[in-house]
Amino acid sequence: MKKIILSAFMLIGLAFSAQAQDISKNALGLRLGDNDGFGGEVSYQRGLSKNNRLELDLGWRNSRDVDAIKIVGLYQWVWNIEGGFNWYAGVGGGLGSWSYNGPGNPDNDGGVFLLAAGDIGIEYNFKEAPIQLSLDFRPELYLNNSGDNKFREDNFGPDVALGIRYRF
Repeated sequence: MKKIILSAFMLIGLAFSAQAQDISKNALGLRLGDNDGFGGEVSYQRGLSKNNRLELDLGWRNSRDVDAIKIVGLYQWVWNIEGGFNWYAGVGGGLGSWSYNGPGNPDNDGGVFLLAAGDIGIEYNFKEAPIQLSLDFRPELYLNNSGDNKFREDNFGPDVALGIRYRF
């Protein structure tokens, strides 16, 4: 049992001591995903150091009966895998507004929501062009989703998205 615990700590240490990729100072693009209906986000990344950055996403969601707009901010840690491939993880939060225009709802309910988010993904930075492609998973936990005027039936929303950004 001691060997397993020691091995786990060594692997965690190796992951966090991996060589960091120099990340771009700025990147701007789109993040297209599916959480409560298809939607897109204008995505901006700002490099803070060799392996940390902020990401801000302003997005909209559109489903059959619910429309939403939200802004999410994430602090991310970035690790180099090899060459232009990186993986990253982050935490953050956001807020949004939603409206329900479904059948049987003459009042067109709506409201405001707060969320806490995590983020894990992989990206590739092309050497020939200043383009970045990413695929990530962002679990979102809705904090004020209660009462009669609810954005979702539950408090959890998984968001998987493909991103393309111009690095500068």
